[in-house]
Amino acid sequence: MNVSFIGGGNMATALIGGLVSRGSEPRDFRVVEPVPEQQDRLSGQFPGVGLFGEVSAGAIDGADLVVLAVKPQQLRGAAQMLAPYIADVPVVMSIAAGVRLADLSRWLGGYARIVRAMPNTPALIGEGISAAFALPDAGPHGRRLAQHALESTGEMLWVASEAMLDAVTGVSGSGPAYLFYFLEGLEQAAQELGFSGADARRLAYATFAGSIKLAQASEFEPAILRVQVTSKGGTTERAIATLEEGAVKATFVRAVKAAAQRATELGEVLGADG
Repeated sequence: MNVSFIGGGNMATALIGGLVSRGSEPRDFRVVEPVPEQQDRLSGQFPGVGLFGEVSAGAIDGADLVVLAVKPQQLRGAAQMLAPYIADVPVVMSIAAGVRLADLSRWLGGYARIVRAMPNTPALIGEGISAAFALPDAGPHGRRLAQHALESTGEMLWVASEAMLDAVTGVSGSGPAYLFYFLEGLEQAAQELGFSGADARRLAYATFAGSIKLAQASEFEPAILRVQVTSKGGTTERAIATLEEGAVKATFVRAVKAAAQRATELGEVLGADG
């Protein structure tokens, strides 16, 4: 599969690396990246990759998939530069958060074989999860091409409506930051209880990693797993009671919904003409 990337940052690097690990060759990829330092990084990591300083016919011709991997604020300009060259491209996939398909299609001059995806940062180590929605014109073939690319960096799922991608942004797109936030708290508590910084971090990381593996291996939902480790009158019960007094779970749910709402707002702002 030949893939052209508009933007050569972390997510483009993750996708190229994932596809190479699945048997693709660096020469199967072309990247439009204007920053020389980024070009040097890409050529060092993937010898043979095609590098271009700007969008051109040569950067796009023969691509099975074009991936828009620029920041949301840069997407309109990138799409408008791409528009003259994409008539024969089977499918375009955007991984820019917030930008809606109708707006992207308009900037691409009416091109409608588009998939919009929301990955998350664990994709950088092949442990991500992406969600995607496709316009009807993308068809089964376009969906397969997008799915093949996304699955190279972890799990992926298709959502039933584009609006659900805002919810995905709130849950898994921003999700790593929530986990890091709780890791910060567990590490801080360990240090305040007398552990060194290194030992506090080791305890926090191992606890989170082990708990996730346990949950994934279990047939039970998280609420039941929590009850199983919460003895009546014990230490865990005291801790959970303190969290409940502070309405931590309810606050966390509100935070995720706030992130999803912000994604919706940003889509409206980014898509506005003028």
